Amino acid sequence: MPPLLEIRNLTVSFDTAAGPFKAVDGIDIAVSAREVLAIVGESGSGKSVAMLAVMGLLPNTATVTADTMLFDGQDMRPMTDRERRQIIGRKITMIFQEPMASLNPCYTVGYQIEEVLRYILGMSAHDARARAVELFTAVGIPDPAERLRSYPHQMSGGQCQRVMIAIAIASNPKLLIADEPTTALDVTIQKQILDLLVDLQEKHGMALIIITHDMGVVAETADRVVVQYQGKKMEEADVLSLFETPKSAYTRALLSALPEHATGGRLSTVSDFMAAHQGEGA
Repeated sequence: MPPLLEIRNLTVSFDTAAGPFKAVDGIDIAVSAREVLAIVGESGSGKSVAMLAVMGLLPNTATVTADTMLFDGQDMRPMTDRERRQIIGRKITMIFQEPMASLNPCYTVGYQIEEVLRYILGMSAHDARARAVELFTAVGIPDPAERLRSYPHQMSGGQCQRVMIAIAIASNPKLLIADEPTTALDVTIQKQILDLLVDLQEKHGMALIIITHDMGVVAETADRVVVQYQGKKMEEADVLSLFETPKSAYTRALLSALPEHATGGRLSTVSDFMAAHQGEGA
């Protein structure tokens, strides 16, 4: 069975005063229906940029090229903006970093989710309100009908993230992309959000891509892992193989940086590790 999303040789560069800067350098990514794929790497490795390129959300200064960019058998490269909007926001949705910044502080969370339901799915105001209550219930927001009247600043970070998840699953997408979904949340809430995402993925049969720098998130959620460094793919493996027999020096560096591997001396940075292992397998 072919992948739901298949990308080959994706390159993203940005125009700068010093010339083009290549943020993503020829990576391949594929994810199948009902699969959880983690894309992992440190800040600046091109994880989010690659997925924003798929979503068509990069600024005009970005140049995106790919040999293949297929979603559900459709080639996304020659699509017009109108054709792409039939996929993005409907069949592919994304949860962005920092939910407090992603939600508009001037409108209630109910207005914001109902706006998606009316615009994307063409629901009436009455049906959109009823569906919003259902979605808030599904993501575990207590007293959902009352909470629809709340503004983002009246809700906790964890609740705002649940609102973002509710908005993302409103159209029953085939692929959900979660960009650092547990950023700025405490450990207990992080686990609740991860469990919720995996539960929703299993319940609705979605493919799920989780972008993260946290190897603990990878271990807990992923079926398969892509490791990125400086815009390039260093390694791809199923999650068990990655942790037991990592192939690339960079992956070993990430794993060696986990707190449980600290030995009491100075914890080497990933850059230190990479400098000491120049020339080893990518």
